[in-house]
Amino acid sequence: MKLEYDIIVVGGGHAGCEAAHAAARMGARTLLITIDMTKLAQMSCNPAMGGIAKGQIIREIDALGGMSGIITDRSTIQFRMLNRSKGPAMWSPRAQCDRVRFSIEWRKWLERTENLHIWQELAVKIIMKEGKAAGVETAFGNKMYAKKVILTNGTFLNGLMHVGFERMPGGRSGDQASTGLSDQLSKIGLKVERLKTGTSARIDGRTVDFRKMTEQKGDDEGRTFSYLGERKRNRKQKSCFITHTNREVHEELRKGLKFSPLFQGIIKGRGPRYCPSIEDKIVTFGDKEAHQLFLEPEGKDTIEYYVNGFASSLPLETQIKALRKVPGLEKVEIFRPGYAIEYDFFQPTQLKHTLENKTIENLYFAGQINGTTGYEEAAAQGIIAGINAVRKIRGEEEFILGRDESYIGVLIDDLVTKGVDEPYRMFTSRAEYRILLRQDNGDERLTRKGFEIGLADRSRIRKLEEKERTVKNIIGYLDERSVAPVEINDFLRERNTSEIKQAVKALTLALRPQVELEAFLERIEAKKILEAELRRYNDEIIEAAEIRIKYEGYIQREKAIADKIRRLENVRIPVDVNYGELLSISTEGRQKLSRLKPSTIGQAGRISGVSPSDINILLMYLGR
Repeated sequence: MKLEYDIIVVGGGHAGCEAAHAAARMGARTLLITIDMTKLAQMSCNPAMGGIAKGQIIREIDALGGMSGIITDRSTIQFRMLNRSKGPAMWSPRAQCDRVRFSIEWRKWLERTENLHIWQELAVKIIMKEGKAAGVETAFGNKMYAKKVILTNGTFLNGLMHVGFERMPGGRSGDQASTGLSDQLSKIGLKVERLKTGTSARIDGRTVDFRKMTEQKGDDEGRTFSYLGERKRNRKQKSCFITHTNREVHEELRKGLKFSPLFQGIIKGRGPRYCPSIEDKIVTFGDKEAHQLFLEPEGKDTIEYYVNGFASSLPLETQIKALRKVPGLEKVEIFRPGYAIEYDFFQPTQLKHTLENKTIENLYFAGQINGTTGYEEAAAQGIIAGINAVRKIRGEEEFILGRDESYIGVLIDDLVTKGVDEPYRMFTSRAEYRILLRQDNGDERLTRKGFEIGLADRSRIRKLEEKERTVKNIIGYLDERSVAPVEINDFLRERNTSEIKQAVKALTLALRPQVELEAFLERIEAKKILEAELRRYNDEIIEAAEIRIKYEGYIQREKAIADKIRRLENVRIPVDVNYGELLSISTEGRQKLSRLKPSTIGQAGRISGVSPSDINILLMYLGR
């Protein structure tokens, strides 16, 4: 029997689930191959989604019609909007999730997705035909054929776990490693390298003295990740807790450094700079007396907690002794120790912006296999790979998001033009157009695109149109409404902003940073006038209107800059350019351009080592 599909997705993590869902939703007959069906989209590290810049990515995935936002909302046990003290470009949603529930909800959704089939087995080989990917062979010798193959193997490719000097093959605790694929693709000519990441011990909450810690509760606003979600006020949330290491903790850790696989040269892969192990921290920041630890609940009905900030590959005894020096953890018991894991990845500069491999046609890579770290970054790559695989089958135009359109666009452009030498993590600072790429407007930026490609449904368009119409009407009403001193000056005094001496447009007052729009609308009784628009009253719509009012000047200025840059971005570079002949370009520039072969001037300008003068010379060569 010959098993044939349009698309095969290998790996059931966050990237694989989004890729498989997107492909099947768009009508492709899709097969998802995973080692364990009970661990789809498993949260192998901390049980949370979102955070700085990562929250924006989840909202963008949701706006396109992906599922990470909806699944997060269904499993949320705490929600917070980070960076509220800063401008709206920096606001980032974050949710603590029930780890088990998260995986269950993903499986329920995938099992109900039309055109999607699931196969539980280890994939060991890509079936090649005329130099192109044509399917997958499994450990039991089963052969599945497809027009496109998407690899989303995460940390499983030749994964090797470390606790002290003890080593064990595996993709994560309790799961076998994936072997065969790296060796095969390396022989074909793909560049394979090693990275390292790690995770913390899981502890028994019954043995924690939370009285010695600082409780961190969730927001009570009832927010959701999905733009389809309605606010859930008064939902029951679980708290996180903050504590800190100290000198005694550091002394215990230093005693174990001689048994550290990281510092004894056993671990070869480079780890994440922005999420280092606790032993990394005490060495790199030797003068720092304390490091923050963040206890995160693993679920609604469990006593298990994750110790964020204490990732370690030190011996078990060292980990326990050090943890018991932490305030509140003096009697702690653990369920399993922290560990480091080394794994293979493929330099993402070998990919097109569609995430298709440049060397092997019909083969796509998404997730940690491309050198990223984080559930959110993986899921973003998965949905883009799934979309593009389907569109190539149909002979349709590539689906590529620009850096001024989404954090997803920034992520993928960074990967394929710059490559990675450490696990890549998204930050707001990586985006040039943060004011445009806010968490509140992901639907406005991307939902119509998602609908056009067949991923977002009509309900999302209706929701978006309702939001846009209401925001427009609110701003229009304020622009027409005049406010007299007698009705508003006491309101202004309460907010420590200057009174008015004559009637002014309500919109003028709404521009003031001290004037919260929702309270202002209440005061001037605007809700009665706008009742039709606010029948399904949504705080987020008021918030969106306020951002547009107060930040319109900044938004328009950033759009103008983006438009100018886009003109260069879209200047195509012929594939047959011989950079070696352009001797006026720096040696490093010629080498990088020859190796990476950017398709546009914009991509070329973001390559590390390619200077502005190199770009000018290239523009002259192209007759521009």
